[in-house]
Amino acid sequence: MQWADALNEVTVAESAGAAGEVSRVEYDSRRVGPSATFVAMRGGTTDGNRYVDAAIAQGAVAILTDSQETYARLRRERPQIAVARVEHGRRALAELSAAVLGHPERKLALSAVTGTNGKTTTAYLLEQMLRSVGRKTVLIGTIETRIGDEVRESPHTTPESRDTLQVFADGVRAGANEAVMEMSSHALDQERVWGMPVDVAIFTNLTQDHLDYHGTMERYAAAKARLFEGVGAPPPRVGVINMDDPSGPSMKEVFRGREVITYGIDQPNATHCALGVRYEPGSIRFEFDTPYDRVRIESPLSGRVNVSNLLAASCGALARGLTLDQIAEAAPHLTQVPGRFQVVPGSAEAGFTVVVDYAHTDDALRNLIALARELAGPHGGRVITLFGCGGDRDRTKRPRMGRAAGEGSDLVVLTSDNPRSEDPMAIIEEALVGVRETTTECIVEPDRAAAISLAIRAARAGDIVLLAGKGHEKTQTFADRTVPFDDVEVAASVIRELQ
Repeated sequence: MQWADALNEVTVAESAGAAGEVSRVEYDSRRVGPSATFVAMRGGTTDGNRYVDAAIAQGAVAILTDSQETYARLRRERPQIAVARVEHGRRALAELSAAVLGHPERKLALSAVTGTNGKTTTAYLLEQMLRSVGRKTVLIGTIETRIGDEVRESPHTTPESRDTLQVFADGVRAGANEAVMEMSSHALDQERVWGMPVDVAIFTNLTQDHLDYHGTMERYAAAKARLFEGVGAPPPRVGVINMDDPSGPSMKEVFRGREVITYGIDQPNATHCALGVRYEPGSIRFEFDTPYDRVRIESPLSGRVNVSNLLAASCGALARGLTLDQIAEAAPHLTQVPGRFQVVPGSAEAGFTVVVDYAHTDDALRNLIALARELAGPHGGRVITLFGCGGDRDRTKRPRMGRAAGEGSDLVVLTSDNPRSEDPMAIIEEALVGVRETTTECIVEPDRAAAISLAIRAARAGDIVLLAGKGHEKTQTFADRTVPFDDVEVAASVIRELQ
């Protein structure tokens, strides 16, 4: 694409110089090559304007900057380089990337999921439902990115717009016609999804998290609500909203699209309900009641939280044109997300169950423990909960998580999660305040591998051991290093030693 044509699709404050063909857009100077435009923008932790000279040295033919100082300097010192200044760097990144890539976002029907908990599972289930009827899909989420059958690592829940649009373009070339993605509150607030036309927007729930970034629950909720308003694009065509959540009605009020689908479990204020829910180990069953018909849903997933996730995905699938019968046919074959109530191999043979789960908020931890209690209760088993809290994140949720663990468990093992730049013991002490508000026994062991061993070795026949917080993650991050660490592998190793 010619530089002049690309600029026509970007909101530019001023520009100078000329460039020919632009075939790539990059915001990381290390990825810049010939025929690339470098977008120099201010971010939360760094300023891309510091790397303009490095990008030019790498072969950038044009610079798009959100800095008046950078623009003036380049005009003065490097007049041979085409440069344009914009007011909003992230918006310009999205606009330019979409133009250069041929607007792949316009060639996919996009379903987006937001919420504190359940985003990943809901997106994962919806994508499987779409695939079950022969649709070719793109999936972008916390666990992985999928383009058809190709699986790629996901470094972020919601990538920068340039990276998302590249995945969309790859998907379109592979024949995809649907996209499903998680949209985090950070991404919505930072406009990393600027200009992406969402067809179906799904809201799962809102509980305390990320206050280190948003500051207040009101600002956190407002960031989530941007999905239903439209971020640089018209509002979604359909809004799917959880009426079991206290924030559901307010999200419904924000929505400015054409159609609202509400869902809930035995929820009289919802248009789509799960009725007569039956829970069994490795199975949930319910009647999916809609305004036009009712169908029986049977799934190998477990627990109330997955009924809610299934409802959200099913409503999203209906909005994307699947029939009730097609949803019912797909449900028995849906698989759980890695790291979400993932049973560790070999634990059943040991006489107890060890489960790895990503739960890292008090609400998610409470739901996880409730599910474990349902499964362990009929067999007289105990619930042993191991958890930690992430460093450099919302500190106010730490005692809340401690209290949730203590209230629901028979034994708590408090350990490290990803301490990052913080002292692991300082984090543990803050979580311990909440555990001490209960009468539950608590063992403190900051070494996560040692703590996992303690929790598993404390288990008796019929018990369920929950290893919460890291889920699918394969590393542990400290102040000075990131080391390989997989809860599933560590737990499996301990179980082998016991056999």
